[in-house]
Amino acid sequence: MHCRNARQSAEEDCVRRRSRKAEHPDSFGARDVIDVAGESFELFRLPNAVPNAENLPYSLRILLENLLRHEDGVRVDAGHVRALAAWHPQGPAPEILFHPARVVMQDYSGVPCLVDLAAMREAFVRLGGQPEVLSPRIPVDLVVDHSVMADVFGTPDAYARNAALDHTRNRERYELLRWAEATFERLRIVPPNTGIIHQVNLERLAGVVIADDTAGMPALYPDTVVGTDSHTPMINGLGVLGWGVGGIEAVAAVLGQPISLRAPRVIGCELTGRPADGVTATDIVLTLTERLRSHGVVGSFIEFHGPGLAALSAADRATIANMCPEYGATSALFPVDDEVLRYLRATGRTARHLALVRAYAENQGLWYDPSAAARIRYSERLSFDLDSVVPSIAGPRRPQDRVPLATARTAFAEAVPDVTGGTPRRAEVVAPDGSRHTLEDGAVVLAAITSCTNTSNPALMIAAGLLAKKAVELGLQPRPWVKSTLAPGSAAVMEYLARAGLDTYLDKLGFSLVAYGCTSCIGNSGPLPEPVAGPVRESGLASVAVLSGNRNFEGRINPDVRMNYLASPPLVVAYALAGTMDIDLTTDPIGVSPDGRAVTLADIWPDGREIDEVARTAIGPDTYTTMYDSLMAGDEQWRALPAEGRQLYPWSDKSTYIAPPPYADITAQPPPRGDITAARVLADLGDSVTTDHISPAGSIPAHSEAGAYLRGLGVPPEDFNSYGARRCNHEVLLRGLFSNARLRNRLAAGKVGGYTINHLTGETTTLHEAALAYRAAGVPLVVLAGREYGTGSSRDWAAKGPALIGVRAVIAESFERIHRSNLVGMGILPLEFPAGQNARTLGLTGAEEIDISGVKDFAESLPRTVRVTAGTVSFDAVVRVDTAMEAEFIRHGGILSYTLRDLLESGRA
Repeated sequence: MHCRNARQSAEEDCVRRRSRKAEHPDSFGARDVIDVAGESFELFRLPNAVPNAENLPYSLRILLENLLRHEDGVRVDAGHVRALAAWHPQGPAPEILFHPARVVMQDYSGVPCLVDLAAMREAFVRLGGQPEVLSPRIPVDLVVDHSVMADVFGTPDAYARNAALDHTRNRERYELLRWAEATFERLRIVPPNTGIIHQVNLERLAGVVIADDTAGMPALYPDTVVGTDSHTPMINGLGVLGWGVGGIEAVAAVLGQPISLRAPRVIGCELTGRPADGVTATDIVLTLTERLRSHGVVGSFIEFHGPGLAALSAADRATIANMCPEYGATSALFPVDDEVLRYLRATGRTARHLALVRAYAENQGLWYDPSAAARIRYSERLSFDLDSVVPSIAGPRRPQDRVPLATARTAFAEAVPDVTGGTPRRAEVVAPDGSRHTLEDGAVVLAAITSCTNTSNPALMIAAGLLAKKAVELGLQPRPWVKSTLAPGSAAVMEYLARAGLDTYLDKLGFSLVAYGCTSCIGNSGPLPEPVAGPVRESGLASVAVLSGNRNFEGRINPDVRMNYLASPPLVVAYALAGTMDIDLTTDPIGVSPDGRAVTLADIWPDGREIDEVARTAIGPDTYTTMYDSLMAGDEQWRALPAEGRQLYPWSDKSTYIAPPPYADITAQPPPRGDITAARVLADLGDSVTTDHISPAGSIPAHSEAGAYLRGLGVPPEDFNSYGARRCNHEVLLRGLFSNARLRNRLAAGKVGGYTINHLTGETTTLHEAALAYRAAGVPLVVLAGREYGTGSSRDWAAKGPALIGVRAVIAESFERIHRSNLVGMGILPLEFPAGQNARTLGLTGAEEIDISGVKDFAESLPRTVRVTAGTVSFDAVVRVDTAMEAEFIRHGGILSYTLRDLLESGRA
């Protein structure tokens, strides 16, 4: 039950919303009423109300409606609406204040968000505010999907045992979630082992159009969302505009702050043709990722249109939209059309809701009109021929490094020397069944059907099941050294696989259900069996993981795996059968049947007709509705957790998981912000440094500084859990900062991993030890980097950690979008080298003292450049603080400080 004060706050907030609604200036006369099947709804109509709106890209129409509906004459005024409506690809990019309809979170980033809210509420009360004021203002869904690990595999009880381990390891975190759900209005927790955030969003949470009856006349408006995970754009496959943000920005949005952005480039991508039989949605998205990343779409919105849409199911579209961060875009929108309605119907949405979606989209100009594509004002137009796609994988380090399946063996051979140093390696291992094997470079030691990217797509999962069935019927056996796991994004997958009788065949090949969660895709693959892992580790073998995920960055998937390849679910099964990457699956036998017959991939690959027939007979709306209705309450262990609502969170000094974060100790007034003087370089990094390099999420090594800290608290190594699970303990995370074993810091004298030079002593030491020394001496820090700094997950701690150790600025050639926002959100200046320059071309060694002048100008304006002096070198760095509101965040030392002070000042109670 929610506490009485929170309930009163909700009632008061409804009154305030009614008052604000009555005060809406409606400068464009856009407020109107629409009747749908006998019901009346309010809407703010775009057509015939706002000039120039009809030829905007669909995504900008949605943002325009958002501005129009939130016009208040103060923060959002008629000028904002006119500026966006008049947007021209070659003109200035107006600032947009976007109010998302809802927020979704996964637990690795969502639990820290709740800790931030708890700590901010405490600070708010300390500064004189009422606790219930600091509560979510919009609906928030937190899906617990990142915590479970695939420790147990290959047995019928793997799911139950992993779930039990999950609850044991994460009890403190889950008790926090139960407290938060009982305390905060508008917060819903989707319990552990229900599904993966983006698949749950797709199958259950998304409405496409929202029917809001919370104030006066019911209103219709577009479903929009931001999520604390970079793959939030998956929902773009249903025509829902949404993208990933850092948890720092999400907390502000939850508390009612708009998200500030400049109108982006919008690229129209025309799809033509149709994929050949045997080509999967995974092949399409890997090919698109390669081409779009190469073309350069970072920070852009992409809109897909054209005749090729007819060849893509809504699930295919979602698969393509899911990997939007991998090709670098902010969103990847597919328009609302009949296929979207078909998906909503198939997943159990009501006939009434489908009618509302169609009526609203048609009346607002959001329904797909193929004939209008030529009139839309796109920044750029691209085309992509689905006919051109061939079966593919991607790796071994980046999702954009696509390899056609036909040349995968050759590409692997070319990549191996970079891993082994050119010396072939072997490892003598003992498989879990007791058999002994000699593994050579390329041995597949982990095969994981994982991630919402592909498990949300029934055609891909059915294809994997059919391939397994054919393989079993021909007598093929799994390779005993391969750890094989099956972790779908929702229980609906296992329901339709079971109805089709395909789950038993996957079981026979070792792909038993291990969890409903991200597992290997986020680095929670669990340990390899030690009789395999030990020899592989000691020999330096070029071991391989093949997974149906979206990321394969170095050190992410498993610490004992050196090369990682992304592949479709059926290809994951195929590589598990082969047991090696050193094979041409298009020609070589994948195995031998008991009668001595060589079996090829072509012998067991299912055709499209088979897949469609299984889908037709095994999947219905009840597959989704019944499953979610039964799972949303959580299992017995979840329901047994205490769920007492209390205004303030009861912190425990004994907790090794949860501690109040230092950055939430906020003062009523921002401290003065001066220029940066005599700073030292903590790290000098290259291109494509990911948030995994900056703040790892996987297992905590026993020999690490974080491991030593936990041992000092009496935590045994088997209970270390992961960095992701311990994100609410800043002491652990600070010791894990920049500790990725694959990090290459030019200051570290050739050492790989989390090392640097302490310029105060000249010694090479860990980054954490150096940071402590700099902090004790009062020395500010700077990080130097190359292109695409902060690629990958929307990981707050990649910005929170540097802020806490004293990093004042990051100077890079370019930034990935979410990480740039996270740096601003923590008060760190993101600066870019002058065009065409970098640390090398400027002659920087990283040993210089650095002064940055012009920072104090943020007190009065938003400077476009600041002057950087590094030893004898000086240059003007571009300030990547992109909007006036972001400048406020810098002035206040971060977005959380700004938001809390804004609540105090405005008295919004």
